[in-house]
Amino acid sequence: MAIELPPLPFEKNALVPYISEETLDYHYGKHHQAYVTNLNKLIEGTADAAKSLEEIVLSSEGGVFNNAAQIWNHTFYWSGLKQGTNGPKGSLAAAIDRDFGSLDTLKTELAQAATTQFGSGWAWLVAEGGKLKVVKTANADLPCKHGQKALWTIDVWEHAYYIDYRNARPKYIDEIIQNLVNWDAVAENLAKALD
Repeated sequence: MAIELPPLPFEKNALVPYISEETLDYHYGKHHQAYVTNLNKLIEGTADAAKSLEEIVLSSEGGVFNNAAQIWNHTFYWSGLKQGTNGPKGSLAAAIDRDFGSLDTLKTELAQAATTQFGSGWAWLVAEGGKLKVVKTANADLPCKHGQKALWTIDVWEHAYYIDYRNARPKYIDEIIQNLVNWDAVAENLAKALD
């Protein structure tokens, strides 16, 4: 069964002015698509060809892992972006207050993790051991490889921001964290993590 590029959960202009249509053309249409194409070539005729993407991520290494994990990471990243959400509510808001003290502190920790990730990688809000925490991973690495449940992520590979922000990674990070976190998706991910 071939791995397919999942559709974006929004229109290509839905994140403007924070993420342009041009960035999505390259980031989603070229980079994300390339991971799908490469993975399918790598797993063709192997036992991995019959596995789900998550199974491949958890059982593979090297090039197969890198491409599979980047497909998963990017799909998860897109699902966590949306304009116009009003912030966390209910049990998510309570968990943020319990584990970070405030939403502002969480945003600061996410920005710090994303800004200080050397080179390519990701900053994540995760659930682990019944608590929320912020972690960062390099390259294609992701929380499920470390027994953590991903709740939200920001991509800090240069291809995520270079068209819109050039080398101003901190500006990109601030704009995403302040304006595009899909708190409804984060709440859904937390509910699944607690099941």
